[in-house]
Amino acid sequence: MTSSAAGWRAARRLFLAATLLAGFAVSAQLRAEDSGSSAGSGTASGGGLGLNLGSAPPSPVEEFSKQLEDFQKSVPDLNKSIQDSAGAIDSATDIDKARAAIDQLREQVSTLLSAVSDNGPVSQLGSKALQHIHSKLRTLAQEQRFKPGERQFLTAQWQRLEAETENAAKELGDARAQFAGLLQVLQSNEDFIDELVEIRQAEKAVEVMRNLTKNIRDASAQLNKLIGSIKPPGV
Repeated sequence: MTSSAAGWRAARRLFLAATLLAGFAVSAQLRAEDSGSSAGSGTASGGGLGLNLGSAPPSPVEEFSKQLEDFQKSVPDLNKSIQDSAGAIDSATDIDKARAAIDQLREQVSTLLSAVSDNGPVSQLGSKALQHIHSKLRTLAQEQRFKPGERQFLTAQWQRLEAETENAAKELGDARAQFAGLLQVLQSNEDFIDELVEIRQAEKAVEVMRNLTKNIRDASAQLNKLIGSIKPPGV
């Protein structure tokens, strides 16, 4: 009886030990699988290891499509720039058009000079205004419709206007004379001014050509990228 109980206890201990070893083995296998899964997930997304591998580079066909699309977008703008530049240079180098603009300026200056000359309409404005006031004062002195106090008040008002009109007429005369003198100087330098206008027109043509050159160089850079993307890798 004693030997049987001892044998049963020994068998029980062996069974428990085997069970524990099996449990440890299963736990180790599960941990290994979890570790492999996490490592695979980290490699794919870069999140497990803190890595950011980014997206794959575009294929040669995708790169070519992008460069072709960029170049196609630039073509209409370049065509418009060329047409506008050609029209601008034609206008800048049109001698007849430049002379027409100069003739128009000359006519405008002549019209202004006639208006502000010594015998022009501007020189007569002050005298006309004063003649009207003088006429009112003479009429008022003989007017019997008003009481003496009323006549005195009206006379004082017209005399005030007479003084203000004389000052305004003098200031207008000074401004008119100065402006007329400047217009005469302008007329005396018409030939030189003509050349300055033509020089400015030629400068505009240079600006147009420089802008067009920049646009063409930008288009050339895009076209060069497009041509480079046509070649297969390694060629």
